[in-house]
This record gives sequence, structure tokens and C-alpha cells, in this order.
Amino acid sequence: MAVSLEQLRRCHIAVDLGAARTRVFVKGAGLVVDEPSVAAVNTRTGGLLAVGEFAERMTGRTPGHIRVVRPVSGGTVVDIDMAQRMLRNLLGDKLRRALRRKPRLRAAACTPHESDPLARRATVETLVGLGARRVELVDTLIAAAVGSGLPVERPEATMVLVCGAATTQIAVLSLGSIVTAQRVPVGGDAIDNAVVQHLRRRHSLLLPAQSVRPLQLALSGAGLTTRGPRSTEIHGRDVVTGLSRSVTVDTEAVREAIHTPLTSVIDGISRVLRLCPPDLVADLAGSGITMVGGSALLPGLDQMLSKATGMHVRIAERPDVCAVLGLGAMLEGRIAPMTLNPLATR
Repeated sequence: MAVSLEQLRRCHIAVDLGAARTRVFVKGAGLVVDEPSVAAVNTRTGGLLAVGEFAERMTGRTPGHIRVVRPVSGGTVVDIDMAQRMLRNLLGDKLRRALRRKPRLRAAACTPHESDPLARRATVETLVGLGARRVELVDTLIAAAVGSGLPVERPEATMVLVCGAATTQIAVLSLGSIVTAQRVPVGGDAIDNAVVQHLRRRHSLLLPAQSVRPLQLALSGAGLTTRGPRSTEIHGRDVVTGLSRSVTVDTEAVREAIHTPLTSVIDGISRVLRLCPPDLVADLAGSGITMVGGSALLPGLDQMLSKATGMHVRIAERPDVCAVLGLGAMLEGRIAPMTLNPLATR
């Protein structure tokens, strides 16, 4: 069953359960939660110690009886019980009491493109456990396109690239629906891991888990395709001795390491364009590609994709929250596409 805008306007909250961050939009209040999708648990008692930012800072710094977990992976809930406990703590008592006063609480949630029925069911069960009587599921690609201000309701092509922590989703949209789309299992985490592995192989250095983003450290503000400092100093742990050590890293070699995982993203864009009707591809010559998602902010990523595809690439305003803001716009009736076919409902 397709989701209509009328059904979405009846919803009270919108939730974006991402692999990196969880965001909650409440109708009339705006974005109320934007925290990392992380929880810290005491394995002896089963008690929840921390969630969000504080739990993320605990990563790699906990004793053996405290475990830091991520109940969401690749936009899919992998631990329903932990995801519910995390959401309850992120919402807080005051907001939960306000939501419980709703006679029939309805929720809308983003789901990755082509997610399987089991993954969609896990998202529904997570929100039902929080008191939602009905859950509407909307494709992340459509929500992100709406949130970035793209004219998805018009009979012309718009191309959106959702750069997440675990996956990258690429789609061409027209008349409020997805024409062609691809989901690539490469995201910001893969790019960070490429940098970490490069430093380990070339310099026998392990980066600390809670350092500033490894990519940004290595590039020191230089873009992936632009000239910046030839070298930069990195601090980490020596693989052999286990002692703290600093090394000088060639930033050009780091850029080469980053290009490897990004090849899959470029291939995904090519596949989408090959499957797209010629008339819509012609529209994209003018509109180009819009990047959304937290990983869209990686320095120089837009320049590299533009050079590889020959198309204009722009980063949406506030790309990290475009999906949940798009859902919020639908909830509040600020968007009126001619048609909307985002997924099934419960």
C-alpha cells in the first residue's frame, strides 16, 4: 500500500534512524533530537548507562563489563529492544509524556531504498514499542530530496545522492517518484577505514577511535582533488611497540587511498544514468547532482564526483538533516507532490 500525503499529515513525529545519528522531528516543535545512534550497556546488570554523544565518547575507553553498541546498521534496526531503549532516553521524559497524550500516536520513519520486509518490520516494531499506533514508512531518497528543496513534484529529472555512514543511495526522481535508483554499500565509514588501513600499512600506526575524523585529520582541510599541504602530522599508537607515536603523512598518498572506495559510488552513478530514460538524463545536464547526508560534508568529495562524472555537483543546505526535515515538511503539509509512492505502511 502506497503512502499518501494525507496519511503523512496525520502523523505526529518523524524519525530517521541512521547508522551514524538518530534524528526525531515533532510536528509543531521541529527537530528535537539529533544524537549519535550509540548506547552504552552494563553487561553485568543489563542497565543502560548512556546514549548519544556521551556514549559515543565512551567508545574504546570502557572496562570489560561496559559495552558500547550501535542498534542501527546501514539504516536498518538490528537490535529492536536496544533501539527502543535508546530512543526513549533520547526523547526524554517530558517529550515522551507529551507524545503519550496523543489519542492515536502516528509516526513516520525513513527506510533505505529497496530495504527488505524484515528490515521494514524492525523499524515499525521499534516505533510501535514507543507507543505509536500506526507507522508510515517513507523511502529515504524521497524524504532527502524533499528536505533538500528539490522540485520532486515536477515532470523533470532531479538526481539525489544520499551519502550515509554505511551506504550511499543514488536516485533519479520525477513526478514525486523514483525512476531509477541504486544502493551502494560504501559510505563515510568505508572512507574513514581506508585512511586508517593506509596509515597502518604505510606507517604502522593505529589511529585512536575517538580522534577527530581521520579523513579530515589526514587532509588538514585540503580537498580530495585540490592542492593542500604536502604533508601533515598524525598522532596514534605504534602497531609494534604499542607506544604513542607521531608520523608525518603524505596527503597525496592519503587521497589515493580514499579514491579506492569512492570508485564504487562513481560506478553506481553510471548505472543509474544508464538505466534512466534519455529525456530525463538530458534534464540532469542542467540540474546536476545534489548531495545530502552526513558524509556529503567530506572535504573535496563533491569536486571528485564532479570531475569523474562531468556533471555539476552541489551540496544541499544542512545535508545531514535533509531526510528528517523532508519528512517533517510532509507532516506539516509544506510539500504537495503530484504523487508520492514511498513504501508500505503498517
